[in-house]
Amino acid sequence: MLATLGPPPAGDDFAIEWKFDGQRAQVVVTGGEVIVFSRNGADITATFPELSSVSRAVGARSVVLDGEIVALDRDGRPSFSRLQQRWPQQRRPKPDLLRAVPVHLMAFDVIEVDGRGLTDEPYESRRAVLESLQVEAAGVLTVPKSFTGVPAAEMLEIAANFRMEGVVAKKLGSRYREGRSPWWVKTPVRQTQELVVVAVLGPPGRVTSLMVAGHDQDGFLQSVGQVGTGFSAAMSRHLFEVLHPLERNSPAVVNPVVGQGWRWVEPRFVGEVAFREYLPGRGLRHASWKGLRDVDPTLTALPPHNAAPGGE
Repeated sequence: MLATLGPPPAGDDFAIEWKFDGQRAQVVVTGGEVIVFSRNGADITATFPELSSVSRAVGARSVVLDGEIVALDRDGRPSFSRLQQRWPQQRRPKPDLLRAVPVHLMAFDVIEVDGRGLTDEPYESRRAVLESLQVEAAGVLTVPKSFTGVPAAEMLEIAANFRMEGVVAKKLGSRYREGRSPWWVKTPVRQTQELVVVAVLGPPGRVTSLMVAGHDQDGFLQSVGQVGTGFSAAMSRHLFEVLHPLERNSPAVVNPVVGQGWRWVEPRFVGEVAFREYLPGRGLRHASWKGLRDVDPTLTALPPHNAAPGGE
């Protein structure tokens, strides 16, 4: 189940949860064995071996959890740039990397218990099952708090003050449904969008800027601008490693405008970009890179016009 992007809803019929900057995952625990799947259904268990400890919180039961895998920075906040150090996925990291960049699972929903599907159960019932887990026994599992009776806009302001990702409002009484749903509304502190990387800039060995694009209503890729901030040194090198083999002579977008030194790449990788607003014909304003995302590039779209967080 995916949240719909929008301003924080008014009214007291929503529970508010924090939005975490990590990797969406489904964690299946059966008979003490833990299997971790990415949002696209890839088996990424080997990438996060420490999540095998989640079984301790379940005991003899079998469960399917929905949540976010996060790596915390020195201030205890989720950092996607740190999490990306655990990539490439589907292979076990070296012991020194496991020690340097440990991960946790922020479980915010439960889909199945002991073979019984919970998708038709209301939000409150699923939360009760989730909160019954013995999270202390796992060590790598957290069930984030859910807040009711607190305005979503007030929670968003707190998120901004503490440099958190944002909030997710979840309709009380709502069921769990596959795909994007209006019952979950995500409001980042800044607007974000998943976009396709179509060109790169930078010297050999690292990337200093990216051109990103989204699909228009006719299915054509349109460039929406450049992103030149938000890259750590490690991220810059990693982007070069994955994008350099994909360089091509011709653009994949219908509006190719680039300066000297840019190199076109195959539109296979999707990244999340934070920005203040998007103006057609002028592109993204105050854009910064957040990281690669495990998303089908054909599903990306153009950002909404004049989009701003919190409904501004």
